[in-house]
Amino acid sequence: MLRGLDIRDILLIDRLELELQPGLNVLTGETGAGKSILLDCLGFVMGWRGRAELVRPGADQGEVTAVFELGTGHPARGVLEEAGLPVRDELILRRVNSAEGRKTAWVNDRRATGEVLRALSEALVELHGQHDDRGLLNARGHRVLLDAYAGVAAERVEVRAAWGARREAAAALEAAQARIAALAAEEEFLRHAVGEIEALAPEEGEIARLEERRRLLKAARSLGETVAAAQAAIGEEAAGRLLRDALRGLEGAADRAEGALDPALDALAAAVDALSEAEREVDAAAERLAFDPAELERVEDRFHAYRDLARKHHVAEDGLAGLGVRLRGDLDALEAGSADLGALEAALAEAEARYDTAAAALGQRRHEAAAALDAAMADELAPLKMERAVFSTSVARCEAGPEGREAVEFRVATNPGAPSGPLSRIASGGELSRFLLALKVCLRGDDAARTLIFDEIDRGVGGATAAAVGKRLARLAEGGQVLVVTHSPQVAARGGHHWRVEKRVTGQQTLSTVAALDTAARVDELARMLAGDTVTDEARAAARALLDG
Repeated sequence: MLRGLDIRDILLIDRLELELQPGLNVLTGETGAGKSILLDCLGFVMGWRGRAELVRPGADQGEVTAVFELGTGHPARGVLEEAGLPVRDELILRRVNSAEGRKTAWVNDRRATGEVLRALSEALVELHGQHDDRGLLNARGHRVLLDAYAGVAAERVEVRAAWGARREAAAALEAAQARIAALAAEEEFLRHAVGEIEALAPEEGEIARLEERRRLLKAARSLGETVAAAQAAIGEEAAGRLLRDALRGLEGAADRAEGALDPALDALAAAVDALSEAEREVDAAAERLAFDPAELERVEDRFHAYRDLARKHHVAEDGLAGLGVRLRGDLDALEAGSADLGALEAALAEAEARYDTAAAALGQRRHEAAAALDAAMADELAPLKMERAVFSTSVARCEAGPEGREAVEFRVATNPGAPSGPLSRIASGGELSRFLLALKVCLRGDDAARTLIFDEIDRGVGGATAAAVGKRLARLAEGGQVLVVTHSPQVAARGGHHWRVEKRVTGQQTLSTVAALDTAARVDELARMLAGDTVTDEARAAARALLDG
């Protein structure tokens, strides 16, 4: 709900504070008094496109602040959260326009873009008038309006989900078909490459082991000579025999040495043990380093086979095993392609059937709702003196999509036998206003989150028709908030809150002001609207009669 509008130095307004209330709020005043300026100011703070020059002549900048009250679950809360702005029960929008044309906006004391303001405005305010092309006259939104009237939120969710599954299934099938076609074009290469890689049977890490063994075998001949020399030096016929002879000799003399030889015996025994261990290790090394020309040839052949095949397929040698797995997978996929495509085609057919069922159910509800809306509109148009007009909701088949298979458009024929056409093209100004009002009454439902604004929607009507307009505006305001700019006393009398817009000249300046009217002032204002410049007692009596309603 719009609680307040604070305007400073905008057009003909120097300073204005307007406190609005729930229910039906009416703004009246003479032509040119500045009623439309208030809507310009509201549009400015909401980020709508409007007049280029708004700053009052002589002022450095103009400023508008709008204060809204957000109930629990209000759609504007989601917009604030998505924009990363503070979410509170009170929403304060403030926008400044400098004399040079720079515009700056704040939302709850945080800088905000015009895009954020416009997104908030969609959740906060709904404007209707003779030049309304953002709301009910916009055919792109008619399907959403009909669906809201029909109460098919669950059906819409089901159709969107079914469309998404259908699209995913189609994409999976298309991707599989493309992949299999590409593999089929390379089938000969795949079979040859898989055959030679599997013939080599590469193993992870094998190339590193081959390189190590290859180096060792190449060095085996010279290393073998060195090891053989070491075997000869420490063997049983050389150092080993000498050490053992020395140990035996000392052991024979140890009994007579009174322990003097014990340390030498211990050291010599350890040396014999160490030499024996060294001899065993040298023998083992000699066995490992034994030169085998046949093994070297086998290692060389496999090493070069690795290199040749890796170079052929433009991969590292240690990548051959992985390449073989991937190419075998491609070949298996090609060979299993028919079965895979069959499963994907079945999945797509199932998804299409689910979508067809959901879309058909939604379409049926739309056709039923269209008939009900047409009947409701006929009931609303008669009191508005448009009983000869025919409103129809066109539900036509269109290309399938996430919102179903129906295109929706509101159409009218203003006279029997006349062709119907789009609402915005067929109806005249006064007729259009009444069509919009009737349509809004029918579509209102439980949506009371937004402030509804009607800008001279009663233009061109009077008497009983204007009274019918007023009754419907009052009905729309129940449980919500409606702001009406009007020249009709019958409409103004229905307001729960009434403001008069006046123009006054101070010095060389012309300024607009807004005054809240009490009961006595409302009588005078309604009398002026009834009688013109000269207000008579009869006009006041008629005004009281309107208020007593």
